[in-house]
Amino acid sequence: MTPAFRAISFLLVAMAAAAAPRARQLGVPFDGTTGKLNAITDVAGVEVGHKTLVSGAGSQAVRTGVTAVWPRGKQTGAPPVFGAWFSLNGNGEMTGTTWVEESGLLDGPVMITNTHSVGVVRDSYIKWSVARARKAGIDISDQWSLPVVAETWDGHLNDINGFHVTEPDVDAALESAAPGPVAEGNVGGGTGMVCYGFKGGIGTSSRRTGDYTVGVLVQCNCGRRAQLRIAGVPVGQEIPGNEPYALGPRGDEDLGSIIIVVATDAPLLPHQMKRLARRASLGLARTGSISGNGSGDIFIAFSTANADAGRASGLVKVTMLPNDAMNGIFEATVQATEEAIVNAMVGAETMTGFEGHQVMALPHDQLRKVLEKYGRLSR
Repeated sequence: MTPAFRAISFLLVAMAAAAAPRARQLGVPFDGTTGKLNAITDVAGVEVGHKTLVSGAGSQAVRTGVTAVWPRGKQTGAPPVFGAWFSLNGNGEMTGTTWVEESGLLDGPVMITNTHSVGVVRDSYIKWSVARARKAGIDISDQWSLPVVAETWDGHLNDINGFHVTEPDVDAALESAAPGPVAEGNVGGGTGMVCYGFKGGIGTSSRRTGDYTVGVLVQCNCGRRAQLRIAGVPVGQEIPGNEPYALGPRGDEDLGSIIIVVATDAPLLPHQMKRLARRASLGLARTGSISGNGSGDIFIAFSTANADAGRASGLVKVTMLPNDAMNGIFEATVQATEEAIVNAMVGAETMTGFEGHQVMALPHDQLRKVLEKYGRLSR
């Protein structure tokens, strides 16, 4: 990607992100102080890229994509970060996590797509990274890669068995990653997702706590309509009807999933990152989820501090916050997770997809009326 094309792509993403409404703009009240962008990219060095695929109709409707989250940007040879993962309910997939658990390191991006495209995304990333290393003259003959690729199921709106995500799509998500505003809703891996019976997708938020920033990005595809709570208000019960899956044989089951990526610049070690990943569960719970049996609720957290975390030789010196100083980081994670999920739904648009299935977007005017009814609308 040329510098000029990169600049144009960044501008288009920024314009799209600026044009789409966000939950706070609608008057949804949230706790905490956000970063400048209220996005995971408020954590310095983090870059996000999307490739969105929308084409066709009926049984050939393509409504899917890929999202890439880079902890230290996409430069070749970027050092690993300390990280950890947590599965609240394991009916899902996140590759590479056994080595994250063992080593305490996350090397490369976190990528998110649909359930049946995990393999192609994983393999395509390896090919992409090998090609870039060779172009840069880096000898990688003795190196190996265990990419982190996660998924949620978009088969209600997408021809998921058509295997429409390809290697060039993965390359596009990787190459388009940039700092700055993050597009939300029907984009990237979240293109065909459904959340609490409304259109879901990608959402993000951030919090400042002391000297540090916590950012969260979600791909939300979870929950039932009646469960949805926003700002403590039973919004799902107040806006009934038109719920996807309701007429199916398993209409009462929680069939969705959610992937949550937590980033911070606070100096935390892997065991502390595990504690942080667990706290994403509480932010999810604030929106009403029970993390049902059919849901894949899998979270990963990383810290961009400690630049030498992945050093392969010599004595490695690291810094860490004491455990007793982590409460602010915990709170920031919970708050940013909650808001990221709501931002995903607010930013999404009604979509018609596979076999004519339609999922309505969360209606902004009705949301405001419900919040006002319960005295929770922020003026």
